[in-house]
Amino acid sequence: MRIAILIFDELTALDAVGPYEVLSRIPGAEVRFVAKEAGTKRTDTGALGLQADASLSELPDPEVLLVPGGKGNRPLMEDAEALDWVREAHERSTWTTSVCTGSLVLGAAGILDGKRATTHWAYLDRLSELGAEVVIERVVEDGKIMTAAGVSSGIDMALTLAANIGGETVAQAIQLGIEYDPDPPFDTGSPAKAPQELVDLIRASEG
Repeated sequence: MRIAILIFDELTALDAVGPYEVLSRIPGAEVRFVAKEAGTKRTDTGALGLQADASLSELPDPEVLLVPGGKGNRPLMEDAEALDWVREAHERSTWTTSVCTGSLVLGAAGILDGKRATTHWAYLDRLSELGAEVVIERVVEDGKIMTAAGVSSGIDMALTLAANIGGETVAQAIQLGIEYDPDPPFDTGSPAKAPQELVDLIRASEG
């Protein structure tokens, strides 16, 4: 199964790498990082680079498309070449997926019109403006479209996708293999649980 993860400068690393760690373990999966131009893309911290080994034109028909988030994907929302590729890939894909603000790119491509979808909590209004029916859940499925909320929820999405592709036993084995057994030290992982001052801090930092 050909899986394409679209990367770009200033992406959020875990949005891409978390799902990669899961999806690359599905038997028969071939996961490739793709970009407008092949080469190294720096993450939004600048400290890490991910290598795109193929350009968009070299992989027009992935069976699974994944668009991660990060502030670097905002230019893609107005990039005709990238949006055309996303639309064409979606037409041929078995699954079209996103993590965090990756769903904004799907929305800009017109893929989420009237579809149930989610994104990072700070961008839910923007997602709605792009035509999606916003759902506040970590993973949202609508037909062959699967979207994940912020950053870490990409792992949940990838495990859900792995179950759809390879069956629950495969997905459960992958979860065990990567020891994904969350037990965070703080209960502040959503705006519904966090103190308002933290919510305001993150909203300000997201701009």
